[in-house]
Amino acid sequence: MQVTQTLNEGLKRGYTITVSAAELDVKVQEKLVEAQPEVEMKGFRKGKVPMAMMRKQFGPRIMGDAMQDAIDGAMKDHFEASGDRPAMQPDVKMKDGEEWKEGQDVVVEMSYEALPEIPEVDASKVTLERLVVKAEDAAVDEALANLAASAQNFEDRKKGSKAKDGDQVVIDFKGSVDGDYFEGGTGEDYPLVLGSNSFIPGFEAQLVGAKAGDEVKVDVSFPAEYQAAHLAGKAAVFECTVKAVKEPKPAEIDDEMAKKYGAEDLAGLKGQIAERLEAEYQGAARAVMKRSLLDQLDTLVKFDLPPSLVEAEAGQIAHQLWHEENPEVQDHNHDAVEATDEHKKLAERRVRLGLLLAEVGRKAEITVTDQEMTQAVMTQARQYPGQERQFFEFVQKNAQMQQQLRAPIFEDKVVDHIVAGAKVSDKEIDKDALQKAIEALDEM
Repeated sequence: MQVTQTLNEGLKRGYTITVSAAELDVKVQEKLVEAQPEVEMKGFRKGKVPMAMMRKQFGPRIMGDAMQDAIDGAMKDHFEASGDRPAMQPDVKMKDGEEWKEGQDVVVEMSYEALPEIPEVDASKVTLERLVVKAEDAAVDEALANLAASAQNFEDRKKGSKAKDGDQVVIDFKGSVDGDYFEGGTGEDYPLVLGSNSFIPGFEAQLVGAKAGDEVKVDVSFPAEYQAAHLAGKAAVFECTVKAVKEPKPAEIDDEMAKKYGAEDLAGLKGQIAERLEAEYQGAARAVMKRSLLDQLDTLVKFDLPPSLVEAEAGQIAHQLWHEENPEVQDHNHDAVEATDEHKKLAERRVRLGLLLAEVGRKAEITVTDQEMTQAVMTQARQYPGQERQFFEFVQKNAQMQQQLRAPIFEDKVVDHIVAGAKVSDKEIDKDALQKAIEALDEM
């Protein structure tokens, strides 16, 4: 077997791999001998089929397998010997193509772009600010008020008051279609919050302005995709009796409310809220510091980039931004989206930083543990309530999805590794200043 270099320009590499006819014949013979004990053929006992007949019967198929094994082995040996790491899957094709005949040498042309040599990162040259935000009393009080509003009670309005959006009306109702009452269309003492959109579209709006004791006929149409097929798209009339009109009253901010949220008392609830807020601030501050780190790395370390990676990344960026600007298009049946110079510039940054972080992680032997992956899958699965098991099974069978979950975990661990060696100083600010810093990230 012979490997000869044909191209060495920048990161582009080209080679021809020659497998002699004799070498190929040896591999075919090895595969036939390996298979012989299990082969059965009419007129011969299992494992006793003559080699000549086996070669005639199975030779063409085994020849293909032997060629593939030989080429794969040659590529593996080449990458181990050269130290090259291809940026993308190498392009491999037979030189003679369909003209090749058995008994001839096999000549394969292989081309690829090699990953560049990436310089060491001197983390000590990186200077970062870690923004620190404390949970102020005003922020805690605002969060408490929001909790009280979500835990609101309803109290009877003054007699004769008209119902408003946000009020709760207690109603009896009977629904009919074409004059016939239908199953499931009746209810008694039903508490309905107006504006909650929990009933058929248009239902709640017709009860705004009603008073306790009023009889109201509500005319609506069931949605065309309504779950009960016999009602889908049908016009209906609901005869409603309004029994009470109640206004929302926020819960009292006291120990009793705190217990509803799992705290021992109000002081304990305030402590929990402060911890949650500071955790949110810490996450936002980390995003700001990470952007600063990436900006510095982008200028600190320079190396050649594989054009194919930049081109592919620019294409993805252009395609993604096009869909964001055209949200009505859900599929990919549209004209090709051309990458602009701006897309290519952003792609170069992403590819450079991606390769750099990957190399730092490789040299530092940073890995993503099974426990970290399980936690990531569980977090994603919560977005599909009732289908968590199916999501777990989907991830187990989908290598691409596993990589999508693993990549951000790996990147964050590499970032932490670099930050540990950088010069980091803490800076206390308020939440408004942090908010401005986050907004500035979106503008970049």
